[in-house]
Amino acid sequence: MSTPPPEASPTSSLGVFPSKPSALADIVATTPALIGAIHLLALPGSPHYKGQPVAEIAAFAVAEAHAYIDNGFDAVIVENHWDIPFLKPGEHGYETAATMGVVTAAVVAEFGRAVGVSILSNAGECGVAAAWAAGASFVRVNQWANAYIANEGFIEGQAAKTTRFRHRIGATPVKIFADVHVKHGAHAIVADRTIAEQTEDAEFFDADVLIATGSRTGDAASVDEVSVIRNNTVLPVIIGSGITAGNVGDLMKECDGAIIASSVKENARWWGRVDGDKVRAVARAAGK
Repeated sequence: MSTPPPEASPTSSLGVFPSKPSALADIVATTPALIGAIHLLALPGSPHYKGQPVAEIAAFAVAEAHAYIDNGFDAVIVENHWDIPFLKPGEHGYETAATMGVVTAAVVAEFGRAVGVSILSNAGECGVAAAWAAGASFVRVNQWANAYIANEGFIEGQAAKTTRFRHRIGATPVKIFADVHVKHGAHAIVADRTIAEQTEDAEFFDADVLIATGSRTGDAASVDEVSVIRNNTVLPVIIGSGITAGNVGDLMKECDGAIIASSVKENARWWGRVDGDKVRAVARAAGK
């Protein structure tokens, strides 16, 4: 049976940032929070864009969101995954922010506040701009603190720039979901810092929800890594990859929710369409 998400404890001996209300509880009513990732069609300006109207991309996003929400998920996150190969932060054009804003707004109009934005790769400011314009509640930023070597090259944490931009445009209600030890890259730069320390770094730089992931899209996060993150923060912790109907029950014991996509696609790949039956199976296995 679902239970209300826990608030951060103001008396906790953990915590490297002043306690604040749970951002996850503000977005979903109960835990575990199941968030479906909408992998959009390619957007204008990207190599795979086929010239279709933005309204067609928005209709696709709304249909995918229905497949998640109508079958037991709590929220969705809109992501430009077909814009691969991804640009670095600061390189995204106006067309990306504008299209993501329009498409996400269509999903928000259908489902309300339980909608987030992820602009790859690591585009915190662009994501906040789109989310605020659309009325979305949160953004995912993969490298929030420190740095790593990604498929895109050297990627620095976006906390300082993103929080200042968010404040400047009045978008402080948009919450930050930040990865710890993000997938698709090498972490030699911070190899002298443990997962526990990297967890505290993300909290210290004012993230709102922390994300544990596997090594690639669709790979499961290890229970040990999730536990280390959970035990070293007062923030909500969710899993960002690799959740299936077979493992969701065990993994949800270690965290507050998950972002899920590949395992509930018709072809079990990120580029497939969402299968409502598979979504329902995951939701039931999670106790929803």
